[in-house]
Amino acid sequence: MTQPTAATPIDVLLVEDDPGDELMTREAFEDNKIRNNLHVVRDGEEALDFLYRRGAHTDAVRPDLILLDLNLPKYDGREVLQTIKSDPELAHIPIVVLTTSAAEEDVLRSYKLHANAYVTKPVGLDEFMQAVRQIDEFFVTVVKLPRLT
Repeated sequence: MTQPTAATPIDVLLVEDDPGDELMTREAFEDNKIRNNLHVVRDGEEALDFLYRRGAHTDAVRPDLILLDLNLPKYDGREVLQTIKSDPELAHIPIVVLTTSAAEEDVLRSYKLHANAYVTKPVGLDEFMQAVRQIDEFFVTVVKLPRLT
Protein backbone atom coordinates (compact mmCIF):
# COMPACT_ATOMS: atom_id res chain seq x y z
CA MET A 1 0.00 0.00 0.00
CA THR A 2 1.44 3.33 -1.03
CA GLN A 3 0.25 6.70 0.10
CA PRO A 4 -0.88 8.86 -2.81
CA THR A 5 0.93 12.15 -3.27
CA ALA A 6 0.29 15.07 -5.57
CA ALA A 7 2.44 13.17 -8.11
CA THR A 8 0.56 9.89 -7.62
CA PRO A 9 -2.89 9.96 -9.20
CA ILE A 10 -5.79 8.56 -7.24
CA ASP A 11 -9.03 7.09 -8.58
CA VAL A 12 -12.00 9.39 -8.06
CA LEU A 13 -15.55 8.20 -8.65
CA LEU A 14 -17.93 11.01 -9.59
CA VAL A 15 -21.58 10.06 -9.12
CA GLU A 16 -23.39 12.77 -11.06
CA ASP A 17 -26.48 12.72 -13.26
CA ASP A 18 -26.20 16.29 -14.56
CA PRO A 19 -24.04 16.40 -17.73
CA GLY A 20 -23.26 20.08 -17.11
CA ASP A 21 -21.91 19.39 -13.61
CA GLU A 22 -19.94 16.43 -14.94
CA LEU A 23 -18.41 18.66 -17.61
CA MET A 24 -17.53 21.35 -15.06
CA THR A 25 -15.86 18.72 -12.85
CA ARG A 26 -13.86 17.39 -15.80
CA GLU A 27 -12.85 20.95 -16.72
CA ALA A 28 -11.84 21.65 -13.13
CA PHE A 29 -9.60 18.57 -13.17
CA GLU A 30 -8.05 19.64 -16.47
CA ASP A 31 -7.68 23.36 -15.69
CA ASN A 32 -6.20 22.66 -12.27
CA LYS A 33 -3.86 20.07 -13.77
CA ILE A 34 -5.36 17.39 -11.53
CA ARG A 35 -3.91 14.12 -12.76
CA ASN A 36 -6.31 11.89 -10.87
CA ASN A 37 -8.30 9.27 -12.74
CA LEU A 38 -11.90 10.44 -12.91
CA HIS A 39 -14.54 7.73 -13.34
CA VAL A 40 -18.13 8.85 -13.86
CA VAL A 41 -21.42 7.08 -13.22
CA ARG A 42 -24.77 8.74 -13.71
CA ASP A 43 -27.14 7.26 -11.14
CA GLY A 44 -27.19 5.50 -7.79
CA GLU A 45 -27.67 2.05 -9.25
CA GLU A 46 -24.68 2.46 -11.57
CA ALA A 47 -22.60 3.75 -8.62
CA LEU A 48 -23.31 0.57 -6.68
CA ASP A 49 -22.62 -1.57 -9.76
CA PHE A 50 -19.26 0.20 -10.11
CA LEU A 51 -18.37 -0.30 -6.45
CA TYR A 52 -19.50 -3.94 -6.37
CA ARG A 53 -18.01 -4.60 -9.84
CA ARG A 54 -21.24 -5.81 -11.38
CA GLY A 55 -22.65 -5.69 -14.91
CA ALA A 56 -20.72 -3.33 -17.18
CA HIS A 57 -18.34 -2.52 -14.31
CA THR A 58 -16.79 -5.93 -13.59
CA ASP A 59 -13.31 -4.49 -14.17
CA ALA A 60 -13.89 -1.28 -12.19
CA VAL A 61 -11.15 -0.02 -9.92
CA ARG A 62 -11.82 0.57 -6.24
CA PRO A 63 -11.98 4.37 -5.95
CA ASP A 64 -9.86 6.23 -3.43
CA LEU A 65 -12.44 9.03 -3.19
CA ILE A 66 -16.11 9.41 -4.11
CA LEU A 67 -17.77 12.70 -5.11
CA LEU A 68 -21.47 12.02 -4.60
CA ASP A 69 -24.47 14.04 -5.69
CA LEU A 70 -27.55 13.60 -3.51
CA ASN A 71 -30.30 13.97 -6.07
CA LEU A 72 -29.85 10.98 -8.36
CA PRO A 73 -32.19 8.73 -10.33
CA LYS A 74 -32.80 5.09 -9.34
CA TYR A 75 -31.12 5.19 -5.89
CA ASP A 76 -30.62 8.67 -4.51
CA GLY A 77 -27.31 9.74 -3.05
CA ARG A 78 -28.50 9.19 0.52
CA GLU A 79 -29.24 5.54 -0.23
CA VAL A 80 -25.88 5.13 -1.95
CA LEU A 81 -24.10 6.78 0.99
CA GLN A 82 -25.88 4.55 3.50
CA THR A 83 -25.09 1.40 1.49
CA ILE A 84 -21.40 2.27 1.15
CA LYS A 85 -20.87 3.26 4.77
CA SER A 86 -22.67 0.16 6.08
CA ASP A 87 -20.47 -2.21 4.05
CA PRO A 88 -17.17 -3.09 5.76
CA GLU A 89 -15.50 -3.57 2.36
CA LEU A 90 -16.41 -0.04 1.21
CA ALA A 91 -16.86 2.02 4.39
CA HIS A 92 -13.25 3.23 4.40
CA ILE A 93 -13.66 5.13 1.11
CA PRO A 94 -13.98 8.87 1.80
CA ILE A 95 -17.16 10.37 0.40
CA VAL A 96 -17.62 14.05 -0.33
CA VAL A 97 -21.24 14.94 -0.88
CA LEU A 98 -21.11 17.48 -3.72
CA THR A 99 -24.62 18.73 -4.31
CA THR A 100 -26.74 21.78 -5.04
CA SER A 101 -28.68 21.38 -1.80
CA ALA A 102 -27.79 23.72 1.04
CA ALA A 103 -30.70 22.43 3.14
CA GLU A 104 -29.67 21.88 6.75
CA GLU A 105 -31.59 18.59 6.84
CA ASP A 106 -29.50 17.26 3.92
CA VAL A 107 -26.26 18.35 5.59
CA LEU A 108 -27.25 16.75 8.90
CA ARG A 109 -28.50 13.53 7.33
CA SER A 110 -25.37 13.18 5.20
CA TYR A 111 -23.12 13.47 8.24
CA LYS A 112 -25.33 11.06 10.19
CA LEU A 113 -24.79 8.62 7.31
CA HIS A 114 -21.03 9.17 7.75
CA ALA A 115 -20.20 11.43 4.81
CA ASN A 116 -16.65 12.70 5.17
CA ALA A 117 -17.49 16.17 3.87
CA TYR A 118 -20.45 18.11 2.52
CA VAL A 119 -19.92 20.73 -0.18
CA THR A 120 -22.70 22.79 -1.73
CA LYS A 121 -21.96 23.21 -5.43
CA PRO A 122 -21.18 26.82 -6.20
CA VAL A 123 -23.27 28.24 -9.04
CA GLY A 124 -20.49 30.02 -10.91
CA LEU A 125 -17.95 28.12 -12.99
CA ASP A 126 -14.91 29.75 -11.35
CA GLU A 127 -16.21 29.05 -7.85
CA PHE A 128 -17.12 25.48 -8.79
CA MET A 129 -13.66 24.86 -10.21
CA GLN A 130 -12.07 26.34 -7.09
CA ALA A 131 -14.17 24.03 -4.88
CA VAL A 132 -13.12 20.94 -6.87
CA ARG A 133 -9.47 22.02 -6.68
CA GLN A 134 -9.72 22.46 -2.90
CA ILE A 135 -11.33 19.02 -2.49
CA ASP A 136 -8.53 17.50 -4.54
CA GLU A 137 -5.80 19.33 -2.63
CA PHE A 138 -7.25 18.29 0.71
CA PHE A 139 -7.75 14.62 -0.10
CA VAL A 140 -4.50 14.17 -2.05
CA THR A 141 -2.00 16.34 -0.22
CA VAL A 142 -3.37 16.93 3.29
CA VAL A 143 -5.04 13.73 4.48
CA LYS A 144 -3.75 10.17 4.40
CA LEU A 145 -6.00 7.95 2.31
CA PRO A 146 -6.18 4.18 2.76
CA ARG A 147 -4.86 2.35 -0.30
CA LEU A 148 -6.73 -0.94 -0.26
CA THR A 149 -7.38 -2.87 -3.45
